Amino acid sequence: MPPRRKSRTITFSLPPEMFEQVQRVKDEEGRDMSELVREALRLYMEDRELRREARLERLRSRQVEREDIERGESYE
Repeated sequence: MPPRRKSRTITFSLPPEMFEQVQRVKDEEGRDMSELVREALRLYMEDRELRREARLERLRSRQVEREDIERGESYE
């Protein structure tokens, strides 16, 4: 029995203009499509997590403000 692959293969589509852009980057950087897609997804996931953390911090801050206002403290 052959060893199991640790990665999964996926198929996706791109608009023609985006495909051409990716092809140019791929050729300029000497990388393959999988590398570019992995990097793009890794960067997206990192950015997504940062946005999620920032959103949670804003919500926490608003909650603290509300609690302070309820206690009669002011933010002026």
